[in-house]
Amino acid sequence: MPEGKSEFDVWMKFTKMADENTVFPVLFRGAGSYRHFIPSMLNNVLTKESIITAYTPYQAEISQGVLQSIYEYQTMMCDLTGMDASNASVYDGATAAAEGIAMCRERKRKKALVSSAILPGVLKTIQTYSYGNGMEIEVIPEKDGRTDEVRLKEMLDEETACVYIQHPNYYGNLEEASVLGEAAHAAGAKFVMGVNPITLGVLKSPREYGADVAVGDAQPLEMRTSFGGPTLGFMTCIQSMMRRLPGRIVGETTDEKGNIGFCLTLQAREQHIRREKASSNICSNEALCALAASVYLVTMGNKEMKKVGVLCMSKAHYLAKELEKAGLHLENTGDFFHEFVTVSTKSSSAVLQALEAHGILGGYPLDDHRILWCCTEANSKEEMDEVVRILKEV
Repeated sequence: MPEGKSEFDVWMKFTKMADENTVFPVLFRGAGSYRHFIPSMLNNVLTKESIITAYTPYQAEISQGVLQSIYEYQTMMCDLTGMDASNASVYDGATAAAEGIAMCRERKRKKALVSSAILPGVLKTIQTYSYGNGMEIEVIPEKDGRTDEVRLKEMLDEETACVYIQHPNYYGNLEEASVLGEAAHAAGAKFVMGVNPITLGVLKSPREYGADVAVGDAQPLEMRTSFGGPTLGFMTCIQSMMRRLPGRIVGETTDEKGNIGFCLTLQAREQHIRREKASSNICSNEALCALAASVYLVTMGNKEMKKVGVLCMSKAHYLAKELEKAGLHLENTGDFFHEFVTVSTKSSSAVLQALEAHGILGGYPLDDHRILWCCTEANSKEEMDEVVRILKEV
């Protein structure tokens, strides 16, 4: 073992290592992790010692403050999604998707139809889960950047437990969610939707689309991109499926004196029973990230959530039109939220390198000529115009 170093030497060593990273002041990349404006109030709340050290209450009913914060989070997630029940969160959006599909498994229905137009990492996580829990996963082909409705109807049968789609999908396109949900229900299957919570200020809620389970990653609700984590997986569902929700659920109750209190409820799903009887082995939660999402939602309110959604959508459509003027072809043929795909005769690497030379991180390269772009309220018109100016030269 080498000898130890002083604190100053260690600090200098790690500073040099960190300096090798490129930190882009301007970025137009999403693909599952998004940069949004974070109100300063959030740091003021989350850095309090009594909060930042809180993990998960093992002597739960003693920790009334933590339980109440989780209860408020669950309530707001139900408000956002239109669902009846929420758990206290899981690790990330991919985990939530896999757990949401597992919730739908029944004795004679063990097959899930999953859209190919979802985030690739989410699909891989779903397939990993299914390997261990006995679910059969069939991937629904895409057509013109959306889930192929015709093929879905052909694939549905008596063994189908659920249909899973992402709305907006990986390419930013808005799916025909109501139509796909109706097809699933007509075959006796459940309808599971993966959603970006930022969209729910302007788009219909999953409940309005007919979803039985709504899941997603709450990273857009305050969590920084930060090398990919930590994030927060949210899970909500309709009343009839509440007992199948994995993870912790906090409920409101009263004590012997009639005072309002909070407690863990419906605990017979995993860690308190025999493992082979459990519907899930998730027994933890992302309490600090859930609190961050709650503080963000309280700070923003309904009006500001809608404003953020409108800004994301309008800025993305502005950038898409301007990029077409710069010589890129817009692949999206219908409605999209804040992400879209362009096709170029130039290679994706040439386009992105030209932007990187000016301190701009462009979209995510899907292949040699296709790029997935993203705009949020944090992107200014001046930044978008600069991208267009550079690409016109390219």
